[in-house]
Amino acid sequence: MLIDSHSHLNNFEDLPEVVERARENKVERIIGVGGDLETSKRSVQIAQEYASVFASVGVHPHDASGLRDGVLDEIKKLAENRRVVAVGETGLDFYYMNSPREVQIEAFRKHIALAKELNLPVVVHVRDAHKETLQILMEEKAKEVGGVIHCFTGDYEAAKKYLDEGFYISFSGIITFNNAEGIREAVKNIPFERMLIETDSPYLTPYPFRGKRNEPAYVRFVAEKIAGIRGVSVEKVAEETTNNAKRLFMLNLSG
Repeated sequence: MLIDSHSHLNNFEDLPEVVERARENKVERIIGVGGDLETSKRSVQIAQEYASVFASVGVHPHDASGLRDGVLDEIKKLAENRRVVAVGETGLDFYYMNSPREVQIEAFRKHIALAKELNLPVVVHVRDAHKETLQILMEEKAKEVGGVIHCFTGDYEAAKKYLDEGFYISFSGIITFNNAEGIREAVKNIPFERMLIETDSPYLTPYPFRGKRNEPAYVRFVAEKIAGIRGVSVEKVAEETTNNAKRLFMLNLSG
């Protein structure tokens, strides 16, 4: 069995079929992730409708400018729902800079504080900001609740620093891309007990479906690629990453 630890299910108009295809491909659980208040609300709603789906709520760094106090209060209310297993996705994106740098940093710190208040893990987005992200995780003592660096795009040296802070590393379909040698080096070396898999669907479709819409059923191609890189069975990857996701998101305790 597999767990897709990060999918944007609110993007699917054919959600019943998407969830059914995931089940047919042995995807046991899906974490549906919010990126702003509205998609966070929708993620919780979906998690209440489908037994295999759980939710994470938060405001993506792209939209950090919209994280006013009232919005954060609403995110907190959503996070108190029993189907919510994490806070995020939050973090830093200094590539697109859709929100100003300092605004992203402030929003990130607020998300970590909320996660610690509710004793939930943090789902972290990082692009062109590994140094700053690590500094904030350390300063805010995020290790107390832990979390995951989702859709990891760094190298093994960056991964080790996140591991030292108690975080899991999640790999997506990017590891099947031709230009992802640095990320595959991280796949090869990080401990299995700290690894998750995800689709980030409907984005980042893995080979051999590049150019088509991604969906949770395709998380198996991520598992297969990891198995090839590590020289182990797909069953080994599935067992390790599923157990890790259940441990991090406390899925056995969440229904």
